Amino acid sequence: MAKKEMGSVTKTAHYLRCIGCGATLSGPEAAEDFRCRSCGSLFEVEYPAIGGQRAIGRHWIDTWRQRRASHSPLDRSGVWRFRELLPILEDERNVVTLEEGNTPLYRLPRCAEALSLPHLYAKHQGMNPTGSFKDTGMTAALSVAHERGFPWVACASTGNTSAAMAAYAARAGMRALVLLPEGKVAWGKLAQSLDYGAINCQLKTDFDGCVAVLAELVRKAPVYLLNSVNPYRLEGQKTAAMEIAEAMDWHAPDHVLVPGGNLANSSALGKGFAELHALGLIDRQPRISIIQAEGANPLFLSLAEHHGKHLAPVRADTRATAIRIGNPASWVKAVRILQSTGGWCEQVSEQEIALAKAEIGAEGIGCEPASAVTLAGLKKLVARKRIHPREKVVLVLTGHTLKDPEYTIDFHRGSLLKEEEMAAMPTPERTQMQGLARAPIVLEPSVESVMRVLDAAVRF
Repeated sequence: MAKKEMGSVTKTAHYLRCIGCGATLSGPEAAEDFRCRSCGSLFEVEYPAIGGQRAIGRHWIDTWRQRRASHSPLDRSGVWRFRELLPILEDERNVVTLEEGNTPLYRLPRCAEALSLPHLYAKHQGMNPTGSFKDTGMTAALSVAHERGFPWVACASTGNTSAAMAAYAARAGMRALVLLPEGKVAWGKLAQSLDYGAINCQLKTDFDGCVAVLAELVRKAPVYLLNSVNPYRLEGQKTAAMEIAEAMDWHAPDHVLVPGGNLANSSALGKGFAELHALGLIDRQPRISIIQAEGANPLFLSLAEHHGKHLAPVRADTRATAIRIGNPASWVKAVRILQSTGGWCEQVSEQEIALAKAEIGAEGIGCEPASAVTLAGLKKLVARKRIHPREKVVLVLTGHTLKDPEYTIDFHRGSLLKEEEMAAMPTPERTQMQGLARAPIVLEPSVESVMRVLDAAVRF
């Protein structure tokens, strides 16, 4: 593969490799639905020359840090400042960025104390421009579409992907089409794609039905597919691994927990850590575990019943709308990451998700419901002694708390869970949940009435 120039940065040509049959091809040769024409599997992006860069990897660390002080939007992006590790464009002038990434790695002191895990962190990808981790992948994949001259981009979405795609398309002056399952998307997310000018079509089906329609559409129209089957999405999303390692002074955590929806994010993070390890920038790769909701748990069932060799779609049903996916496209990649890193897949109930979300909110950072599955799953892994107190653990929070405000409001009003769901909870957890609820208090407009509330709170 010949070297090319990406603006002022020397770039190595990349290719796509099928994860099934191993076939390779250039990016523009890929089918419109990013499926291998021979075996139907997905692709990964590979860079044949990066493996020979181990000697200069440490120099890149200094470069990446220095870029954060730059005023260039490209350098201020938490994705593109790592551009040596994602040389996917011919010219950096084609980058479409909203200065995404560089999201915080928070400590979780209350949760850490409760679980006897002193080194517990949350990588909050909800602090991206449109409020979810999808921005880091969207800047990469949409930039490729922009460079290749596509007038339209499209996605099927449960909400976060549509918000990110619509924002980046608007920034690039491109048209955006969103296919959404009718009545199954949080309004806070739909409002974003409406505001950013996308055409939003609510189909009378679920997410997987929207994916099927979109796969046929892109074969008939000049529309570039931006769901996570697009391997360039994962190239952007892998940079969260670089940010985590950087925040830990280039020491990998022991364990990373990721929500499991369409299952691309786990493989993206695994790829990022693997590349850092191959370059000698970290001394080992962390375990990566995937947590699913009980009502949308096809990967969990596949591993339990078929050792991950087959996956049967399920009819997804969970209040955590971002992971309400019954037929995840990237399940093969996810199984490979679990097996290669020694991670686990867990499922958690609606009650466990609700409680975990409230606990993260009590830390002052908050998250959308789908993100909270990581804390709920962590509790199970700790109880089963799969995670030990000395380990450094990172929970990936994929979305902002304002992505689904109705969920949060219903929780604090006490109307989120049904009576039978509350009754099924163990008494300690039910008591904890009730203690975390903070319904608004209606008062007469007087200082005395407010003082009574303060006195009651102090006594409590």
